[in-house]
Amino acid sequence: MSAALEDYAQFPCDLCGSTDAVEVPHAREFTDDQPVHICVSCGFVYVKQRRSAHRIAEVWSEDIFGEGYTAATPAVAARLTYVAEFIDQSVGLRGKSVCEIGAGEGEFLRIARERYDAAPFGIEPSPANCKALEDGGVGAFCGTIEEYFAGDDAREGWADVVTILWTLENCQDCRAMLAGAHRLLRPGGYVVVATGSRLLVPFKKPLWAYLSTNRADTHSFRFSANTLQGLLTLSRFDPVHVNRYLDNDILCVVGERVEAPESTNWTRDDYLDVHSFFERWYAETALYYPAPS
Repeated sequence: MSAALEDYAQFPCDLCGSTDAVEVPHAREFTDDQPVHICVSCGFVYVKQRRSAHRIAEVWSEDIFGEGYTAATPAVAARLTYVAEFIDQSVGLRGKSVCEIGAGEGEFLRIARERYDAAPFGIEPSPANCKALEDGGVGAFCGTIEEYFAGDDAREGWADVVTILWTLENCQDCRAMLAGAHRLLRPGGYVVVATGSRLLVPFKKPLWAYLSTNRADTHSFRFSANTLQGLLTLSRFDPVHVNRYLDNDILCVVGERVEAPESTNWTRDDYLDVHSFFERWYAETALYYPAPS
């Protein structure tokens, strides 16, 4: 189906609810003229126009990953191993019940089971990936987190750890995904969100390699350390551990499940700083790493 014929809705900032936003400078040059926005109120970087959660998951499963895609590469294995060890050293992973939202082919869950004796379960929208999970001995629900809780067999309050690894940025509603994680966790459990460390840190790749000509809502959110911790706080998690993201390719935050946070205050980014960051990133890219022709 042509993107122009699909149904899109317009969203305000997912963190603070503001509709006042400016475009990420130069983004359209690398996104096939699709805008990405910066919230003026809190500095969050997000895409305003999005399709349904089901449709975005479907596109990831069928079009972006597609036939023949595999996450079993050295780079992916390295980052998942890092996250597993960060969890274990921070809050403990050994022997825990672990649910991964957006489990892919199950690489992380296999690491958790084989190295930390964890009990794994995956929630994953791709039928092919779910087959890979089950073939590897990992139980799975085939669908989105929203579809999981709409079903008759949904369970609440059973997981010690819920992981969302390079997935929260790719959904339609980051608040809904974290609400699902909250429902999965037992009291005192932990959610772990890992994503790329890209914003308000030293530049780690050319701007053209960070943005994409895929439909913009397949990567609806781009987190800084501040906005990711803010999102967790607003979603009833207390951010208790943050990795050394400044000089690491990974941003990883562990949030403890709470019924109500002591405070919903969080450190916002200045949108002018974020705007300037993209301007500088664009200039550095043009100077040293021009886009391949």
